[in-house]
Amino acid sequence: MVIVDSALKPSQSWQKLLQQHRAIAVIRTDSIEEGINMAKAVAAGGMKIVEITWNSHQPANIIQQLKQDLPECIIGTGTILTLEDLEKAIAAGIQFCFTPHVHQTLMKTAIDHHIPIIPGALSPTEIITAWQGGASCVKVFPVQAIGGIAYIKGLQGPLGSIPLIPTGGVTLDNAAYFIEAGAIAVGLSSQLFPHHALKHQEWNLITQQAELLMKRLSAFRQ
Repeated sequence: MVIVDSALKPSQSWQKLLQQHRAIAVIRTDSIEEGINMAKAVAAGGMKIVEITWNSHQPANIIQQLKQDLPECIIGTGTILTLEDLEKAIAAGIQFCFTPHVHQTLMKTAIDHHIPIIPGALSPTEIITAWQGGASCVKVFPVQAIGGIAYIKGLQGPLGSIPLIPTGGVTLDNAAYFIEAGAIAVGLSSQLFPHHALKHQEWNLITQQAELLMKRLSAFRQ
């Protein structure tokens, strides 16, 4: 069971969760059944923070079902582009929200609903803008395209007080190095969900991937 101090502000609670778990499973799917099975597989492997991207098939239905089936997990969404999308996601019961960009209206709306929002940014200017706008953390995406681990480490000098979540290039092999470089957590998608495992519905393999990731991050989990 995930336990967070209810006296903390939403952004503080979110950051504490990230420090406890250090990894987010990012699910993008064309099938409600597949999405639910993907989430259950990583949850069985010890992952408790699950993102269902809003460009999945019927994401609201997946989110609502997972909140029933996996009450021990924190279920949120990502790839939110518009206010309409965000409002629908909030109605579905999301517990956090990722966006690929910095959008002040989306941030304000999420904050007004006490939902941690993590906008995507790349440059120092974008990262600072997102943080000053009320972001709970900032997603650095696509991190591999601009230097990967070295980029996260390089940001720590001037921006070390801003909690960063790199995605887009994080693997089972380098995830721990991103945390060591200063990231508060990492987001993984294809590394957790190999194409052949999805094609053949090898859910045990996905569980094993999640278990391996959690083992490699165990030294950093608080």
